[in-house]
Amino acid sequence: MKENILIEKSIDFASRIIRLCKYLEENKEHVLSKQIIRSGTSIGANINEAQYGNSKADFVAKLHISLKETAETEYWLRLLAKSEYIDDKMFKSLLYDCLEIKKLLIASINTAKDNNRH
Repeated sequence: MKENILIEKSIDFASRIIRLCKYLEENKEHVLSKQIIRSGTSIGANINEAQYGNSKADFVAKLHISLKETAETEYWLRLLAKSEYIDDKMFKSLLYDCLEIKKLLIASINTAKDNNRH
């Protein structure tokens, strides 16, 4: 099977989010940890699910869900940084990965929509 860069990047990002949550849990932060693990791991799950969509519309819909999850994850990362649960280096690194996935998702959605029009 051909490598899918979006799936690979989302799996790598999800594993980083899981490690972040372990760190947060060790520091007694449970509420935000649960929020970011849900949204941060959901990105890749929906991308993977999109690959098996019933139609182009279903594929695009799942990618839109992933895009919404990246926005939510970005929010939680910003909140964790602002509240000093994570340092600036960790924040910037995770945010960079999140925004990279976001850009890839937008490009994939636009490509799928353009291909659907033709």
